Amino acid sequence: MKILVPVDGSSASLDAVQHALDLLRQGLRGSLVLANVQEPASLWELLRVHDAEAIEAISRSAGEHSLQDAAAMCEAAGVEFEQAIATGAPAAMLHDIAEEQGCALVVMGARGKGDTPGTRLGSVAHALLHDAALPVTIVRHPPPPEVEPDEDA
Repeated sequence: MKILVPVDGSSASLDAVQHALDLLRQGLRGSLVLANVQEPASLWELLRVHDAEAIEAISRSAGEHSLQDAAAMCEAAGVEFEQAIATGAPAAMLHDIAEEQGCALVVMGARGKGDTPGTRLGSVAHALLHDAALPVTIVRHPPPPEVEPDEDA
């Protein structure tokens, strides 16, 4: 079984990598596809850098950088993984990568920062959760531990 894990370098996405590794450690047989999607170049970037190949190289480099920590986690765990880097609309590209790679599950972090319903997931997680034809597991970043007040203070 292949598990797609979208990675943007955030702590939330690394939590998802850890969760997927935990699933494999607990006996699920499979491998990971670490995926990063870069936004398309802006008009300003296109005007400033006139070379499409240079823009593509910059985007690929940014994607590789975003995947470094996740790849290191997989290597340390001895887990088989592949990396996929794409450019485009993140939810659509992740759906395409999952299909192309034959993934059976998506495990992703929730990066939404709002307190109102519908904003806690983040737009990409929300889109995949509602549109993907395969199961999606959303991993919430654990809250910081509560600090006990110092009784001597």
